[in-house]
Amino acid sequence: MASETYQSKNVCVIGAGPSGLVAARELRNEGHRVVVLEQNHDVGGQWLYDPNVEGEDPLGRAPTLKVHSSLYTSLRLMLPREIAGFTDFPFAVKKGRDMRRFPGHTELLLYLKDFCDWFGLRELIRFNTRVSYVGMLDGDHAGGCKDLKWVVRSVEKKTEIFVEEVFDAVVVASGHYSKPRLPSIKGMDAWKRKQMHSHIYRVPEPFRDEARQYIVNCEIVVVVVGNSVSGQDISMELVDVAKAIYLSAKSLDISEGLSKVISKHENLHLRPQIESLQEDGNVLFVDGSWVIADTIIYCTGYSYTFPFLDTKGIVTIDDNRVGPLYVHTFPPSLAPSLSFMGIATKIIGFPFFESQAKWIAQLLSGQTTLPSRDDMMHSIKEFYHSREIAGIPKHNTHEIGDFEYCDRYGDHIGFPRLEEWRKKICLSTIRNAETDLETYKDSWDDHELLQEALQSPHFTQLGPQDLDFPL
Repeated sequence: MASETYQSKNVCVIGAGPSGLVAARELRNEGHRVVVLEQNHDVGGQWLYDPNVEGEDPLGRAPTLKVHSSLYTSLRLMLPREIAGFTDFPFAVKKGRDMRRFPGHTELLLYLKDFCDWFGLRELIRFNTRVSYVGMLDGDHAGGCKDLKWVVRSVEKKTEIFVEEVFDAVVVASGHYSKPRLPSIKGMDAWKRKQMHSHIYRVPEPFRDEARQYIVNCEIVVVVVGNSVSGQDISMELVDVAKAIYLSAKSLDISEGLSKVISKHENLHLRPQIESLQEDGNVLFVDGSWVIADTIIYCTGYSYTFPFLDTKGIVTIDDNRVGPLYVHTFPPSLAPSLSFMGIATKIIGFPFFESQAKWIAQLLSGQTTLPSRDDMMHSIKEFYHSREIAGIPKHNTHEIGDFEYCDRYGDHIGFPRLEEWRKKICLSTIRNAETDLETYKDSWDDHELLQEALQSPHFTQLGPQDLDFPL
């Protein structure tokens, strides 16, 4: 629904990662005054690799994390570059840089820096600035959402100067791949040997020849808990340095690709979930098998956390469900003055973030409006119910995995639907990973789809490009 009135707002964006950057651009394009607060020294968010993890709590249980990024050195994109990137700024190959279809994380950081510089966003960002508090002015919103304002307190990390400001709206784009999510395992707190979350894993070298640390005839191994992306990647790295790796998975019904990897490496073993941990280093699995382990690496995902945000209990986190949020973005009673970006997962992220940013910007300017508060709450309850019927756990509430859902989201503002070639390449990649986990990033069979992508308006819109894909 369009509005005849136009309003320019003072907006605070928290975070200068992919979602925060595109939010800043769209808000400015819509005529809003934008300030981006970023705790690190540069843009990138999670993609700003930080090798220095010394001093970080190995399990991430400390109230405040020192390290934001959870990237490990060897990490490469899960999806090919041609389906990543924002719709009007293709993630094109550049000579002298990482030219692979599935580049490493440094290449994506460079893309984000290019995006930032191309659209002149740096002038909007305050770097090395940590947000300590975000709350409603006067502590409530009795005047209604239209009159709601937000107090934002931040500190410049180098000077330790505190600043308090008032904004008309806040966009939370602080990411959710930093705070470790840990399992509850009997004996976990009493286990004496090394335990860590993948949040602080960087390179495999510290795990080399660890058997020397303990007595002879004691089999020293690494147990990796969780067989999702990071668990698989880290296990495959450790096979060249550790004596033995046991990959503990919820289900032993694994993909063909992972099965091939396990059969190829004699020191990589699949095990079910852990039953308990013993003080002597014994790891007991639910099938009765056990091993003496030196290290346990928990590749068990991350928790949504917003320690700076005070909504007087309106927005809560329950078993990793942030809610209530209308379409993973707007808390009905605080919208559109408070919004969240990047909450949804298992999507082609950048186009989705872009549609989110455009919608938020247009809502704040009054160019479009949201449904009524009651209608939004009804929609949220229906969505929760549909997930329950489908047997999806509450902690997976924000995992979408549905092209149609993303397309319907963009329909709110007439955002173009994902191109068919983009969807097909995504599905083709997932299939290849399922069958050839170790090789799919360097060997593929979707050459026709790749050509269709490179010849599409997405890649040709900016004029001649240095498109030198290794075909």
